[in-house]
Amino acid sequence: MHIVDGALSNPVVIGGAIAAAGGIAVGLRSLDLDRIPTAGVLSAAFFVASLIHVPIGPSSVHLILNGMAGLLLGWAAFPALFVGLLLQAVFFGFGGLTVLGINTLNIALPAVVAGMLFGHLIARGTPLHGAIWGGIGGAFAIAATTGMVAVSLALSGEEFLPAAKLVFFAHIPVMVIEAVLTGFAVLLARKVKPELFIKGVAT
Repeated sequence: MHIVDGALSNPVVIGGAIAAAGGIAVGLRSLDLDRIPTAGVLSAAFFVASLIHVPIGPSSVHLILNGMAGLLLGWAAFPALFVGLLLQAVFFGFGGLTVLGINTLNIALPAVVAGMLFGHLIARGTPLHGAIWGGIGGAFAIAATTGMVAVSLALSGEEFLPAAKLVFFAHIPVMVIEAVLTGFAVLLARKVKPELFIKGVAT
């Protein structure tokens, strides 16, 4: 999911940076003191999970867990995921600094949308029903992220179209895995601390 430096056109990079900055600003305003520990844990989980890459052709696949971040944090997923991406770029060279904005946008915006669409459904009903919606939300976030990465590549030139298609299809197994992981995580959280989701979808 990490687009590397130099792969995208300047308009895409600049537009992504501006949009990501806006998302981070909104996220910081919605990040109250009670949710800072949750944001830290999810940022660390994203950092560790996406370090393990499985190469597939010119791309690679890895877990992202952005759906869970969006379901719990809402707009605050932007700064949480940004920190994880920044640390990966600085310490491991994943992605790059010039594409930090577009990478943040591609991963965090689907997380926020997943929270908006499925957060309220998770917060009500039984824990099992919440887990099912959580799994759907986790898969949706990955599908939307791959779609945004594909669009970013496609907008940068026709030569990237084959890679754009590969990115989406290569991540279908990841969608299934993330759906299962997110579903179980939601099930546990609904039983132990259900108020997490009520707060997460409030902003």
